[in-house]
Amino acid sequence: MPAETRSDSRVAPSARRVRRWLLGPVLLALAALAVASLWNSRWAQVPRTLWTLSRMPAPAALPVPVEGVKARGIADTFGAPRGRDRTHAGVDIFARRGTAVRSAGPGLVVDIREGGLGGRQVWVLGPARERYYYAHLDGWREGLARGEVVQAGTVLGYVGDSGNAKGTPPHLHWGIYGQAGAYDPLPLLRAWQGPASGP
Repeated sequence: MPAETRSDSRVAPSARRVRRWLLGPVLLALAALAVASLWNSRWAQVPRTLWTLSRMPAPAALPVPVEGVKARGIADTFGAPRGRDRTHAGVDIFARRGTAVRSAGPGLVVDIREGGLGGRQVWVLGPARERYYYAHLDGWREGLARGEVVQAGTVLGYVGDSGNAKGTPPHLHWGIYGQAGAYDPLPLLRAWQGPASGP
């Protein structure tokens, strides 16, 4: 009987060591599965999109965000005087009232508002955390919501004359704001070699 006890006492520590050795990797695998499951869940879509956008480089070319308009038809008015104390911080893209305004690239809708100079407007956070400003809209796409993830070509709203553009020909005021502030978006539109914006 003492021999069996000695044998059992040698097996038990060995089994405990194996269990202890396996426990770490098993717990690590379970934690990784939990994180992956949470990361892919619907509620994590916004933080995941923000992380993805922040890691993307700023685009070198973008499609015109107004359906059917070509870049060569857009005047470069960036930096032009606007009154005594400000300059134009974007470009005006003229089109018929109600023409679809589409997201120029992938992004996250961070604000939808009405008021101020821009009237009805949408702000989209894009690659490299640049902000895209769509202003003077006639209206927004039905169901458009803050926190919505959009792709290039997603309809945001429709060309209009809201805000300080009231009574002017309908147009989209479109601007891009990088880390250093607004910069001229027209060179990006002119560099676009892909398909035109639209269906």
